[in-house]
Amino acid sequence: MDQTKVLIVGAGPTGLTLALWLTKAGIPIRIVDKTDRPGTTSRAMVLHARNLEFYHQLGIDQLAVGGGFEMKTINLWIRGKQAARLPIGDFGMHDSPYPYVLVFPQDKQEQMLIEELGKLGVRVERNTELLSFEFSEDGIQAQLLKESRQENCTVLFLAGCDGAHSSVRKKIGAGFEGGTYSHTFYVADIKANGPAANGEMHAALDSSDFMIIFPMKGDANIRLVGDLNQDQENNPDLTWEDVQKDILSRLKLVVEKVNWFSYHVHHRVASIFRKKNVFLLGDAAHIHSPVGGQGMNTGIGDAVNLAWKLAAVIIGEARPTLLDSYETERIPFARKLVNSTDRAFSFVSAKGSFATWVRLHLVPVVLPILFRFDSFKRLMFRTVSQISIRYPQSFLSSGRTGKLKGGDRLPWVESVNNFEPLVSRQWQIHGYGHPTPELNKLLSEKKIPLYIFEWGPEVKTAGYLKDAIYIVRPDGYIGLTEGTGNIAKIAQYCDSYILRYKLE
Repeated sequence: MDQTKVLIVGAGPTGLTLALWLTKAGIPIRIVDKTDRPGTTSRAMVLHARNLEFYHQLGIDQLAVGGGFEMKTINLWIRGKQAARLPIGDFGMHDSPYPYVLVFPQDKQEQMLIEELGKLGVRVERNTELLSFEFSEDGIQAQLLKESRQENCTVLFLAGCDGAHSSVRKKIGAGFEGGTYSHTFYVADIKANGPAANGEMHAALDSSDFMIIFPMKGDANIRLVGDLNQDQENNPDLTWEDVQKDILSRLKLVVEKVNWFSYHVHHRVASIFRKKNVFLLGDAAHIHSPVGGQGMNTGIGDAVNLAWKLAAVIIGEARPTLLDSYETERIPFARKLVNSTDRAFSFVSAKGSFATWVRLHLVPVVLPILFRFDSFKRLMFRTVSQISIRYPQSFLSSGRTGKLKGGDRLPWVESVNNFEPLVSRQWQIHGYGHPTPELNKLLSEKKIPLYIFEWGPEVKTAGYLKDAIYIVRPDGYIGLTEGTGNIAKIAQYCDSYILRYKLE
């Protein structure tokens, strides 16, 4: 009898991360994809700090770091002349064990995740398409087309990780609300020579267009993101020949080969992320501009957020209502992200004399000045890296002690190595100071591990209060923070969300 609990449709980074977390939690899954092989082009390029922290919990962070390379510098070009060289290699050194942006293309990440799943006995089922599904008393009855043969399977949950044209999203009747960018932008992987093909990141601004250049390894040694000619924006069959070449000429970039070309016009967020036991993740739930490299990272964040909740419900450690928090937590962030990337793209692509003056004259003066301030660099890192994502609106978030509130990401403190216990991917309680006998007794009864860290200046700077208690979720976010020693409040929270903790 098939013991599969979760059917994952789509084997991109989102679906593969969901599959890996669930498999490590002991949940039987199937992951299917209608393609015959993994992708060989990398639509996404960078991996941010928050997802490297998630990968650390899965034990694969060093594989990712070893497979990619750190982006240490952004070079700003104005009309073909270098205006600034901005260091970013350590701009998050006090906020994360990974204080940088890692260039680690999507196809390489997929390969890594597939290999890790293979070690656990899980294979992606290729040439397998979801035809339809129905809700039943047993969960979900799904019909698959596998290598020209139809197959039925029954699962408890279905995860739609099947991209922007998601069939799962369409089958649950979710709207895909959003709009069209005022300008069409393109993405291309090319082999090129020139000053800007030097293994660093470059941002080039001109009077009528812009270009962002990401370094890559291998035959396609740079990734371009740019603006298309205005008169080409309604052309449904755009190619590399339609790209404006002015910036390329000014940067003295000589294109030898175009390996891959695509263009984007829409930004959208699904109206719902869940219908009964069906969930939407990644591009199936939200698509937006590649400015900032947020798409793949957000999908991986979706996967981690849902994975531990599905595991807890399936194992019996939590009530099914825990799953309501997935949409509550992720859809507000997706909407905020789409709006912010839309504004960023609109800024760099805006036309008109004032917009041109700002880009060409104000930005090259102001930006280097801002980069002299650690506070600006830290704000920039926290925003881009996604470590500033919070869930204050979630029913899982409760309490406030000092700077920290329920729903905040647990702040990292290098001196006490407080991230290491998170590799268990289980609920736990952190304290900084001295636990009371009453707390020790309660946690012994609840079988919830308690980690006590030495109090010190770095701990205080990170926002913790001495002797306060922080209940930490399996994904490294604070569930409850309690600074008054209220044992009854801590017990109530544990009884509400941690029903049956299993020590391994």
